[in-house]
Amino acid sequence: MIPLNTLPPAGGAQTPARMRQTAQAFEAQVLAQLMQPAFDTVDTSKSAFGGGSAEAQWRPMLVEAFAAGAARSGQGIGIQDMVLRHMLRLQDQARNPIPPEEETRP
Repeated sequence: MIPLNTLPPAGGAQTPARMRQTAQAFEAQVLAQLMQPAFDTVDTSKSAFGGGSAEAQWRPMLVEAFAAGAARSGQGIGIQDMVLRHMLRLQDQARNPIPPEEETRP
């Protein structure tokens, strides 16, 4: 999990590089949540470390590390770019709001 003190403050304009990091971190979180059930089904009794409760306690951190590595290398699930584009679009809309008379009506 990403420490909250590393996230950018809400409402402030961010650089594209910082926004890419945030999108990458989001993808890693999603990927870890998707991977966790698969790791929960692994029989660790025959693993190199013999399984047990200690290994079970460390497994979520291992899954998060795998997910972060996959997102960092571009081998994640492909939502990083979509999230970044959406973040950039929202930031642009906040900087350049559409005046009420130019808004389209249904």
